[in-house]
Amino acid sequence: MPGDDAFGDLPVSDRLVVPVGALSWRFSRSSGPGGQGVNTADSRVELSVSPLELPGLTDAHRARLADRLGARLVDGVLTVAASDHRAQLRNREAARERLAAVLRAALAPPPPARRKTKPTRGSKERRITAKKQRGETKRLRGRWD
Repeated sequence: MPGDDAFGDLPVSDRLVVPVGALSWRFSRSSGPGGQGVNTADSRVELSVSPLELPGLTDAHRARLADRLGARLVDGVLTVAASDHRAQLRNREAARERLAAVLRAALAPPPPARRKTKPTRGSKERRITAKKQRGETKRLRGRWD
């Protein structure tokens, strides 16, 4: 989000803002290339939050979060990791963006149910005609005695 920093509250949607006190950070050494600093800099970031305990959620939102994030929650805690960048600050920003995206997707309302429709008479006829044409093509491929 524009103007978002790596240290303040995390805006998820218009109605939900994760307070900075609910976020838990963990840092470790990142794998992969990084030159001389790869073994000394703790640039990998893990950001954790307990989404079901966030203030400002309705019971419906809590149920939706529990349903959609159930497989990702460990003891009720959602964790995202970022180690794409060499700088810890950029990984912090990436982790915040990922966490906001996961929460936003989990809170999104379900899509409207599909209206069941029957195929039209013309589409049925076109399908049968195409099947007969294909069958005829295959039948003509027979032996050439």
